[in-house]
Amino acid sequence: MASNEATKKMDVGRNAARNTPARGGGGASPTPPVRPAQKRVGPFEFLQQVRDEGRKVTWPTRKETLVTTLMVFVMVVVASVFFTVVDQVLRYAVTLVLGIGA
Repeated sequence: MASNEATKKMDVGRNAARNTPARGGGGASPTPPVRPAQKRVGPFEFLQQVRDEGRKVTWPTRKETLVTTLMVFVMVVVASVFFTVVDQVLRYAVTLVLGIGA
């Protein structure tokens, strides 16, 4: 019935709940699969692995970083102006409707 691993694991859990002695199933619940223990490494080897992973990263160029930073600042200014204008329009509309401050 189930084709992927996550559904199979869920089905195993459901079947175990159905077969508990309290429900009259009398079956023993299956044990979950045992994961192999991860190999522990020393601090020097860990730092060496971190450096190796850092070398795999594709770092942006100075120009890409500058362009991206400038675009963020431009979008912040555009969003600030937009929300300021919307806030002022809504304030004016509420003042007209409620007649406050006239």
